[in-house]
Amino acid sequence: MLKHEPYLIFSLNDSSYGVEAVYVREVFFLPELIPIPEAIRDVVGVVNVRGEILPMIDLEMRFGQRAGEYKITDSVVVMEWGGYKAGIIVNQVYEVVELEAEQVTNEVFKGRKLSINTHNFIDRIAKIDDRIVMLINHKNIIDFYEKVDLPTADQIATSPNYEEIEKFVPHFRKFCPNATPEERTIFKERAASLMQQTDRQDFTGLIAVAVISLNEEFFAVDLELVREFTDLRKITPVPCTPPHIIGNMNLRGEIVTIVDIRGLLNLPRGRINKTSKAMIVHQDDVVAAIPVENVFDVIYLHPSQLMQIPVAIHSNNDEYLRGTAPYRDKIMMFLDLGKILSKGELVVNEEV
Repeated sequence: MLKHEPYLIFSLNDSSYGVEAVYVREVFFLPELIPIPEAIRDVVGVVNVRGEILPMIDLEMRFGQRAGEYKITDSVVVMEWGGYKAGIIVNQVYEVVELEAEQVTNEVFKGRKLSINTHNFIDRIAKIDDRIVMLINHKNIIDFYEKVDLPTADQIATSPNYEEIEKFVPHFRKFCPNATPEERTIFKERAASLMQQTDRQDFTGLIAVAVISLNEEFFAVDLELVREFTDLRKITPVPCTPPHIIGNMNLRGEIVTIVDIRGLLNLPRGRINKTSKAMIVHQDDVVAAIPVENVFDVIYLHPSQLMQIPVAIHSNNDEYLRGTAPYRDKIMMFLDLGKILSKGELVVNEEV
């Protein structure tokens, strides 16, 4: 292995993986997939990307695990090798890092190494800071499946709509059968956008944001400060703390404080229910879980799309907002999450 080999790092089911960046062609958020009955089980559908039909691979199923529910925050990493292209579905894409030879090994523990064979999907592991990252064998991921005759873009365009196709598809082949109508609309809009694009998007200067809701209002948050979204787990109350400190939660062995930011935004604090999600945010040495009602989408915003806060909704807490931006047919507030974390009095005063 050469020094400074670049790898794209992503997460899947609470584990970290890497794939050589040279084989990555693009990354986009998960769109609606069209199922192909003749494909093997882990090829879960196809998508039309600018007239090119790409098979989509469920890595969890390829690894022999049970597939989980897809989410609107999932992404697709498009890879190419040996003249073949395929997309792999992942939870979250992080960054490209350059790995040095001493960071990588195929030795699991002393004297025991990962076997190298034609069916191996993971052949090396790497240590990046405090993370263990499994490095994917790109050749086997793309090449280790029976090639099927994929439909052409014209065939897909003239075929019945997805709802008609879905009637004749086995349940395990259906795309996101439990998705809400709102989530299905988002998946469909992404698929339509990918099909209509004539060129790959230039992401220069764009800001990746998650669209969430608080008290049924839309807010955008910068994904650079968001580590993950998760279910709001069992809450352990913390005595003698301010009202915005809901309690603590155990996140895979890490104790994270749950902080309700609605008071900072002049929103009434309501009860946290079982359907609430936790947005795990971080800045420097501050890590917190912020309850949100829903996570609707992950989109890119251009700075030119940000507008000033309308006079009608000005408040004393505008310092925690970066502006507003359009979202579908509505307007959402863009939270200044960095300022909230640094100046939002999130740290519990020891004298309390």
